[in-house]
Amino acid sequence: MWVQKIVQLVPRERGFHLVTDELIQELPEIDTVKVGLLSLFMQHTSASLTVNENADPSIRADFESHLNYLVPENAEHFQSKGHGADATPAHLKNTLIGFSLVIPISQGQLALGAWQGIYLGEHHTHGSSHRIVATLFGEDFEK
Repeated sequence: MWVQKIVQLVPRERGFHLVTDELIQELPEIDTVKVGLLSLFMQHTSASLTVNENADPSIRADFESHLNYLVPENAEHFQSKGHGADATPAHLKNTLIGFSLVIPISQGQLALGAWQGIYLGEHHTHGSSHRIVATLFGEDFEK
């Protein structure tokens, strides 16, 4: 079984946002997969996807503050300055964290750990609606 959809995430402000439930809601076919994989590919260069701890909300603030420390806005050594102060840092953060994930599916559920969730890292001050190509493949329960 193969399913591919474009999932349009709602716009969010800068920061790290749990999007696990939003993605699952857009992909009801996950329920029918006995064993498989979900590939998520973001079609943007100013945001990122990651899997991390989903219980403590302060971890999201820590991600944001640490990344801003590593990749500050308006750094003197940035050559690309024409798209706004947050453009180059957003692209660098995308490269550091990543723009795609592959998550196993087992018995109709994402096989995430007990304290894991899927995060959207929005790296622009005022984020836009991001498109994710979600490709689901695996064996369904009927086989």
